[in-house]
Amino acid sequence: MRKQKIIGIVIIIVIVLAILGISNRSIFNDNEQVIQDKQQIKQENLTIDKKVDQIVASMSKTEKIGQMVMIGIQGTKVDDDSLYMLNQYHMGGVILFDRNMESPEQVKQLTSDLQAQSNEKVPLFIGIDEEGGDVVRMAEKLTPPPSQKEIGATGDIEQAKTWAIKTAKSLKDMGINVNFAPVADVGSNDKRSYSTDANTVIDFVRAATEGYQQENIIYSLKHFPGIGKGRVDSHVDSSSIDVAKEVLMTEDILPFKTIIDENDSNDYFILVSHLKYSALDEEYPASLSSKIMTDLLRNELGYKGIIITDDMEMGAVANELHPKSWTKKQLLEVQFFYD
Repeated sequence: MRKQKIIGIVIIIVIVLAILGISNRSIFNDNEQVIQDKQQIKQENLTIDKKVDQIVASMSKTEKIGQMVMIGIQGTKVDDDSLYMLNQYHMGGVILFDRNMESPEQVKQLTSDLQAQSNEKVPLFIGIDEEGGDVVRMAEKLTPPPSQKEIGATGDIEQAKTWAIKTAKSLKDMGINVNFAPVADVGSNDKRSYSTDANTVIDFVRAATEGYQQENIIYSLKHFPGIGKGRVDSHVDSSSIDVAKEVLMTEDILPFKTIIDENDSNDYFILVSHLKYSALDEEYPASLSSKIMTDLLRNELGYKGIIITDDMEMGAVANELHPKSWTKKQLLEVQFFYD
């Protein structure tokens, strides 16, 4: 199973490269852009933006594509499989699950080894889903946050900030730099949302973001443009939210819009869902939709930060879009970290 997952990711990358007109010979040549890769990035007297521009300019096409992918790995130590993926395909990030986590000390060693052995021009994003309630990792060794529903039910907005600070500190201590939280959905079928009221969700999400910002850890608002009205678990199957755009804008999208308006886009990701929203795109789910990610999120709402899809192995997208049936247009839109 481990080999099958790795092969599957490689196949997707190779297909995308083929669609882009990049030959495997030029991409995987051991001597590819050796001179460029070894160039020293001049850091003196440059703004952050200029430093970033120089780093990106020094990257090969393979590196740029790999930096758009976050993968899961097997085991609690860096092994040959994970090193192959990181070094051959220049992956931009790793997400950790319980299978990777035995103790805080072991996780800290794992993340340190991943960063040291990735051999990339920029550090890895190392992420985790530590929302609270049922969605936590290594619950027996950490103090897991309450569910967002439980926190919202207290009516105490400060609790959202307090728990974000506690969570951020524990994750940073283990070398984790991205938490895929808080959930900004308005309502849900489980305990993952602060409230069924958009303004209440805004208050609690805002407080949580303040906590993460205080601790200088990247947070991720999810699941844009909101899955609160969904009735099917996207881990299992796809579904469509069939309400007018005006309803989405004044309810489900409002927490996202508020945080975008109030915060620096460099501080956080926005994670997009796999659900379909007929009023926004009649053809594709959000995670494959340029109408939702570019036209709405980028252009209309003005978000300039990193967009990341939900897990591409989830049934909602995996069942609907097998690589053999993907069109050229769809392949170009599967970008994981969406640019």
